Formats: sequence, C-alpha cells, structure tokens
Amino acid sequence: MRKISGTLLIAIVMALFTLGRYYMNTDYNEVTGEEQRISLSVEEEIMLGVQSAPQMAQQHGGLDASAQDQQLVDQVGRKIVQHSAASKTSYQYDFHLLADPNTVNAFALPGGQIFITRALYTRLKDIDQLAGVLGHEVGHVVARHSAERISQQRLAEGLSGAAAVGMGGGGGGQLAGVVANLMTMSYGREQELESDELGVRFMIEAGYQPESLIGVMDILEAASGGSRQAEFSSTHPSPENRRERIRESIVKYGG
Repeated sequence: MRKISGTLLIAIVMALFTLGRYYMNTDYNEVTGEEQRISLSVEEEIMLGVQSAPQMAQQHGGLDASAQDQQLVDQVGRKIVQHSAASKTSYQYDFHLLADPNTVNAFALPGGQIFITRALYTRLKDIDQLAGVLGHEVGHVVARHSAERISQQRLAEGLSGAAAVGMGGGGGGQLAGVVANLMTMSYGREQELESDELGVRFMIEAGYQPESLIGVMDILEAASGGSRQAEFSSTHPSPENRRERIRESIVKYGG
C-alpha cells in the first residue's frame, strides 16, 4: 500500500481535531429543549455583545435622539423578557433604538444586545408589531444563534484549512470554503424560522397579539421592494414561508 504523505497526515489530524472540538462542545438549552454545539459560555456571549454594541450603533447613525421612543422600546422589550420563558436565561437584555432612517432592520448581538432602526420603527403600526420584532430578536438570543454561528464558522475554517494543507494549498481550500458557506447559509434560514416561532411564543406569554408578526413580514417584504430571491440562495426564508410557519406557531402555542 502507498504510504500516506506527511502533509496529508497533518491535514487528517487537523480535520479530526476540528471535528472533535466541534462535536464535544455541547450545551443544553433549557428554553428550546435542544442540545447545541457551542464553544462559548454565556458569560463570553454577554461580554462579546457588550463590547460590540457601540460599534454596531455607530454603523447605524448612533442611538436615536427620541427618549420617548427609546423608552417605549425598552418597555416592550423588557415585558417580553420578564413575562416569557426568556426570563429563564442569564442574559443581560438591552434594547436600543438606532437613528438610521434608511435601513429597515432589527438585529441581536450575542448576550442580549438588541437593536431596531428608526426606519423599521416608524413603519410599525402598533405596539404588538413592535413586540413581534423584539420578540423575534430575543428569540435569536435565547436560541444562542450567534454562538452557534461562531462555532460553525470555526468548524468551517478548520476544515477549509485542513483541505488546503492536504491539497498543497491549491483549490481544495477554495472548494471547502464554498461548502462551508453553503452550510452556514442553510443554518441561517433555519435560525430565522426558529426565531419566528420563539417570537410567537414569547408574544403570547407576554400578552401580545402574535398575528401582528405576520404584519411585520408584510412590512419587511414591502421595504425590500417585494423581491422574492430564490430561497436556496438567500440567508433568509421567503416571506410567504415565514408567514406560514408563524401561523403554525400561533396554533401550536394557543394564540
């Protein structure tokens, strides 16, 4: 039999080490009931989110000047956390209204830093829709999606590096990178759907109308110009797919 070259042996060891580290780092999520492969502790997530929050705010024009609107965002966000299963977590939730008048968006950093832009805030019709947006983002935090993505990225980078070593630094690394990106993309869509479901659950538990989250999907679709990019090539599910899953979640949680 032909002997395995030293370079290939190193690549195999690198790949096995990367896979072993990924699959051995597991944690149970009390809210979702899932075993997750995560390499960050809750404390590390909180620290990462707090450290990143000022930079994220700066990218969207800083914090909004309206103390009244910021107070409403705080009140709705904290009610969702305090009166739902999200209260079981140890995260430090902070809700930020950003001044950005053009970007229709909301997002969450690991550990509980949650943002909504002025552009999206002004398009919402009522408090229930605001609760839908914030509940969805709280869902990302509770489900530890950022931490999952960090672990997946570390796995992808490790396997890409092993492939590059094994093929002498040629096209193997590029091919592995394409595969890694597709893997990360598919997880992104499932995470969005899971956050929609958690958002519905938290809205119902906190006393908000979960059907309002469907209206948020209409707002997001209108803001994107109604474009329907092929779902496979997008990191987000199609709006109609999300509406259908939201309706299913409303029935599931008795809304």
